Amino acid sequence: SDHMENIYGYLMKYTNLVTGWQYRFFVLNNDAGLLEYFVNEQSRHLKPRGTLQLAGAVISPSDEDSHTFTVNAASGEQYKLRATDAKERQHWVSRLQICTQHHTEAIGKNNPPLKSRSFSLASQGSCNSPGVQRRPSQNAISFFNVGHHRSSSGKRVPILQPDHLVDVREMMSQAEGQQRDLIRSIECLPVSGHLTSLDQDLLMLKATSMATMNCLNDCFHILQLQHASQQKGSLPAGTTISWLEPKISLSNHFKNGAAQSFSAEINKPASVREEQSISEPGQLTREAEEINPDEELEDISDDKEDDLGAVEEQRSIILHLLSQLKLGMDLTRVVLPTFILEKRSLLEMYADFMSHPDLFLAITNGGSAEERMIRFVEYYLTSFHEGRKGAIAKKPYNPIIGETFHCSWRMPKSKVGAEAGGDAPAPSSSEQVTPAKDLEGQTELDYYTVKFVAEQVSHHPPVSGFYAECVERKMCVNAHVWTKSKFLGMSIGVTMVGEGLLSLLEHGEEYTFSLPCAYARSILTVPWVELGGKVNINCAKTGYSASINFHTKPFYGGKLHRVTGEVKQNATNTVVCRVQGEWNSLLEFTYSSGETKCVDLTKLSVTRKRVRPLEKQGPFESRRLWQHVTESLRDGDIDKATEHKRALEERQRSEERLRAETETPWCTKYFLKEGDGWVYHKPLWKTLSPVQTQQMDSN
Repeated sequence: SDHMENIYGYLMKYTNLVTGWQYRFFVLNNDAGLLEYFVNEQSRHLKPRGTLQLAGAVISPSDEDSHTFTVNAASGEQYKLRATDAKERQHWVSRLQICTQHHTEAIGKNNPPLKSRSFSLASQGSCNSPGVQRRPSQNAISFFNVGHHRSSSGKRVPILQPDHLVDVREMMSQAEGQQRDLIRSIECLPVSGHLTSLDQDLLMLKATSMATMNCLNDCFHILQLQHASQQKGSLPAGTTISWLEPKISLSNHFKNGAAQSFSAEINKPASVREEQSISEPGQLTREAEEINPDEELEDISDDKEDDLGAVEEQRSIILHLLSQLKLGMDLTRVVLPTFILEKRSLLEMYADFMSHPDLFLAITNGGSAEERMIRFVEYYLTSFHEGRKGAIAKKPYNPIIGETFHCSWRMPKSKVGAEAGGDAPAPSSSEQVTPAKDLEGQTELDYYTVKFVAEQVSHHPPVSGFYAECVERKMCVNAHVWTKSKFLGMSIGVTMVGEGLLSLLEHGEEYTFSLPCAYARSILTVPWVELGGKVNINCAKTGYSASINFHTKPFYGGKLHRVTGEVKQNATNTVVCRVQGEWNSLLEFTYSSGETKCVDLTKLSVTRKRVRPLEKQGPFESRRLWQHVTESLRDGDIDKATEHKRALEERQRSEERLRAETETPWCTKYFLKEGDGWVYHKPLWKTLSPVQTQQMDSN
């Protein structure tokens, strides 16, 4: 109640592209649950220029900066507002959220319970439809007419009768069919005219019906768990409980509402049965495996994501997906359509950030702490271009928990000289790839080897750990990343929560760094990727730091993919290097000496990674795990890719349920949890003894 007072004050409100941001006087009316605004404070006694009902609204701080936030009403109306500073934004956001929660809960309390209402999925005139006819036993009372027994406390506890679950399952199946028919009917409407398939009310009906089925599905699963728990308590030890049925899979509505045909198990492709039958990964060997780089071969796959036609063809699917989402919604648990997927796992995407190992290895060549920091910044900014394949924004596979990815790079020592960083000019030829023939005839002493390993260490939240090292150069990098995705209207934002640590053992230096946010823009037309946000790189030992800003394109004008940054000495606050340009094309570095250097990222030499052949990979290594999905996407068979993808995801859910029931913790393979982060189990700073370091220095 202390936080429910009315508040008022000036905020900036975004109007449109022409008038832009304008100061308006806002009043939060807690008693009525309204957010009102006026032209100015003097006109407060007049009728408000605008009013938003806060019940059911979503209040979302913006990722763009620390001042902006949005108020998204249940009606679909949105206010984009900006406070004078971060403190004022937090004050408004917290008060708005409290008011919103209060009035949303009040609506729920004031409405009658569901059992006193009457609903029908059938419209008038369709009562004879076979899908909506009920047997006498299919009424709500018979479905939930459960027996009772008294507990030791004297309270009546419901006992679920076994045959009731069968009836519930049958009704769920019928409801799913009716909801599918509803979706099909809506999407068969014309795209123009009095009533169209894109009508706002019909899109809302699609979204709410899908949400209802999801809720019913979750409730049914809870009933299954309760039923199994009661059976376990009454059966002898060692008795195996078989599920009545796997958790119901809602049909795939990404085919314009068409009925999805689920083949019988015997008719499924062998590859799908294999994906569903792979045993619990915890029962497989969870011992860390030492990968021999000599078994790895140069990667020859070239899956460029440049198919723009598929997005236009599937536009109705995207519209359907958008009708189910709310602004600010967390997309972690949202199943996205298969056609937007890249043909690689997120774990492999992290490896592609290492596609310029010559620049990475050259960091430790810097003759001073200042030069090493600058070299790290140069390498950092050149890593994102190759990590994104193609102009279209597609999404890599969500890694399965326990999934791993291994690879390595071989870099001729002659190409990692002191001139690889610093003031060296960028290559002027067209984009080059370091071919295997450059390494033919060379012994292990002629090249450096960079090893990489990544593992999905957590499913909820989705956290990945990755580690790379070069023993000869006495350097390694360890990072963990939690990807948090959010729906932002016509774009999707992904926040990379986590931290990386670069260790230069030869110099005793550690560099901490973070990662920028990523945005998929224009998701209704041709989606494209934009990076945004501020990242920091720090070295506590040397006192050097770097601040890098990835600028998102403003509403009107401005350049795409712009990045700026500076490197400074913290003790004196002296800027020793400035950088500006575009993270995917041209970067310009200006040093304290006045000299400048331009790096054309499109012309940098790319070193292909080396990966073990599929037949030598373990069942949970990325490429082998996703091979059938990848092959189907290459063949353009979206339905088949979706089937393989669903099999993998369903197996992961089943394994997660089993671990929860047996209270079995998940055991990682390569990474250990330390505090809030994840660290490789054998990092170079632990395995490389001081004696070895001295011997390598002498060599």
